[in-house]
Order: sequence, then C-alpha cells, then structure tokens
Amino acid sequence: MKAIAALLLLAPLAQAQAQAPIATPAQQAARELQNQATARDHQQMLDQLGITKLRPGPSGDPKSPDSANYDEAKANPYPDWPDPLRLNNGKRVTSAKIWQQQRRPEIIEHFEREVLGRVPKALPAVNWTVEPATQSTVGALPVRIQQLTARVDNRAAPDIDVTFPVTLIKPQKQKRLMPTLIMFGFSPPHFPADLLAAGWAVALVNPTSIQADNGAGLTRGIIGLANKGQPRHPEDWGALRAWAWGASQVLTQLKRDPEIDARRIGIEGVSRYGKAALVAMAFDERFAMVLIGSSGEGGTKPHRRNFGEAVENLTGSGEYHWMAGNFLKYGAAESRDGARTANDLPVDSSELIALCAPRLTFISYGSPDAGDALWLDQQGSYMAAVAAGGVFRLLGARDLGVGNDYRNAQKPAIGVAQTSGQLAWRQHEGGHTDGPNVPYFVEWAERNFATRE
Repeated sequence: MKAIAALLLLAPLAQAQAQAPIATPAQQAARELQNQATARDHQQMLDQLGITKLRPGPSGDPKSPDSANYDEAKANPYPDWPDPLRLNNGKRVTSAKIWQQQRRPEIIEHFEREVLGRVPKALPAVNWTVEPATQSTVGALPVRIQQLTARVDNRAAPDIDVTFPVTLIKPQKQKRLMPTLIMFGFSPPHFPADLLAAGWAVALVNPTSIQADNGAGLTRGIIGLANKGQPRHPEDWGALRAWAWGASQVLTQLKRDPEIDARRIGIEGVSRYGKAALVAMAFDERFAMVLIGSSGEGGTKPHRRNFGEAVENLTGSGEYHWMAGNFLKYGAAESRDGARTANDLPVDSSELIALCAPRLTFISYGSPDAGDALWLDQQGSYMAAVAAGGVFRLLGARDLGVGNDYRNAQKPAIGVAQTSGQLAWRQHEGGHTDGPNVPYFVEWAERNFATRE
C-alpha cells in the first residue's frame, strides 16, 4: 500500500504528464476493434433517432480550414439563453418554494430527456468492502490510507463485472470531523497534499472503473449492467451521469465513516471529469460543494456559444457516449425530424450550474498560454456562471456579485478571484488542471463553513 500511495501521490508532475509509450501491435489491434465497436454503437443510435447526417464538429487545430471560431464578435449567435427562473409556462419563479417544487424538476426533466440521460430507477445493489488502514506519508504529513471497494450486484448479467476501488486518505492527527473531497481521476500529486494539510480527507476514484470512456463500453460497465448488455435507448444515461452515479455511491459510503463530516463532502474533477463533477453536484443535493476544473463543452461552457468546442463535437463518435442518445439530435444536419442546432436545446449550462444552488460551487479554469486551451471557452463559462447567479440569490446565497447581465459580462483577469459568495470563479495562471486553485478552494470552503456553524 505504501508503494502504491507513493506512486499515486508523490510521482513528479512531469511524469504524470509524460506521453504514453508507443502502442504495441496487439494494443493497436485492440484499439482498432474498440473503434469499430464504437462506430457501430454510434450508428445504431443514429438509426434509432432517424438521423442520416450529422454536422461535423469544428477542429481544434487553428490551421485547419474548419477550425473552431475564436472571434468574440462571432461567438454569440443566440443571444437569448433559457432563463433558469422562468417556468415552462412562461411565469417567473419568485420564491424558493416555486424553484424547488416546480422549476428545478422541470430543468432536471429537460436534462434527463435531452442532454444527459436518465439513471434507471432500479439499479442493482452496491456492496462495499473496507480494508484496514495503513500508515504512510504525503510529503512530511503522516496519513492513513484505506482501500474501499464497491462491487455492484451482477446476478442479472453475470458476465458484466462492475467493481470500482476508492483510495481514502486521511491525515493521521485530526481533532475535528473531516471535510472530504471525492476526486475523479488520478490527480497530480500536490492536490491531496494541499487538502490533507488543511485537515481534509481525500477519496480518489477512477471513473473508468465505473464506466468506460468510449462508445464501445456502453454495453459494459454500469450502463451495460443496467441494460443487461444491450445497446442504449435514446433517453438512457451516458458516461457523465454514470460517473456521477459512482460518486454518489462513494458519498453514501463516506457518510457512514464516523471520522468524516457528513455535511461537508464534495466532488472534484478536471476536463471531462469536471463535467462529471458538475453533473454529480447538480443532481445529488447531498453534495455540499464542488470544484469544477476546466470542464468546457458539456460542462460549464454554454452550448449556445460559437467559440471553441461545439455541440457537434459532443455528438460525434468520439464523445457522444458522455451524453444521452437524444443529445445527438442537436447535431443533426438531416433526420426524420429535421435539422436541429444548439439553440433548440431546452436548457443550457447556466441551468446546470443553477441546479447546484445554493451549495458551494467553485468554477476553475487555467490560462490558455499555459495549456488550458481557448477551446474550453473560459469567457463563455464565466457568462454561464453569471446567468446562474439569480438562482443562488433567490435561495439566499451570494453569487459572483457582478449583476445579471450575462450577455455583457467580462471574466476577470487571470489570478483575480471572485470568491465572496457561495458561487465562486477563479482562472489561475497554470494549464489544464485545477491544482493552482485548490488552496483558494479550501480557504473559500473553510470560510463558508465558519459562517454556517
């Protein structure tokens, strides 16, 4: 366990970012089979939806003739976004009761039907085994490391095994109940150190052990187990909701730990896992806080922005598995229901952020100059946060404090934090990571904890 912990937590960041070795012939053959299976699954969903042609997504290569747009003058072709505080019947949401009982369910229904998919109502039970803790160190800090393993009952489809490990790390000496951050992916090594030094616990989860990050895996993992190995239907959940479901199972287990503060368990992720962290926070109101790192399209970036990555990238064969099958309709150039665009979506990212209110929501991005590419649309994500702010205020929380005009909102300079409220924003000087923002996140969360004692 100590050797594993050392590799996971203390390996140099450069090593974590190193390029993968050249694939062997066997690995290349396996990859080709995976690509073929993904293409077949993507096509079967297009067939279900009657889509005969998708619009291609823009290229991330600025030298390509179909390069993504990075001109702000062309970035907002759809100036009117869905209003999170207006009911489907057009009436304004004027109270927390109306939000909770009417508007929030409406928004969730739109996301489940058209964007992210529905989690099956009757999923198999999750059984946990907990190993004894071992002593180790993170830097000079003494810690205890414990391995938790979730096994999903697979008697309905015995050939599909869903087992996902969780590495729980706690500082050895801690007098209070510990706030805890569930972290998606194998994070760079300084992240747990920052949190552990503040007296927090950390739970590391590998999302791909819950659901594979490709279309070929949709008949396996928790989605495949729920469908007994059969392909998805258009309203079935995609990988983002599957990863979020896994985080919720971890949260349920952590709440049983007498050393953990059950009121202060949060979720974190970067890039595609930043999308999943946002989804987990939005749908599961038991999460107290979220750190959303560089999430881009499908996360905090508005679908209605023509800047960087687009809806059409998510509907292509490389990323469609993150979303519900129905989402492919919004990239359709030709289909039995006609062409649709992002502007036909009933919801947008601002409403996904709004579903997190009034809980602690920290949106993190990095610098394009350091590798957090403009493709992610940092400016658009800031606009979405401003557009979500009214829901935070309605529910008695503080937003970014810059008003309601998301159309003209300009994100602050890199390194300038807007962290006075329960909705927070900071774009750091580093690259495609949220590491430089972790100390700011911890200080902000602790300050909010203190005001709510």
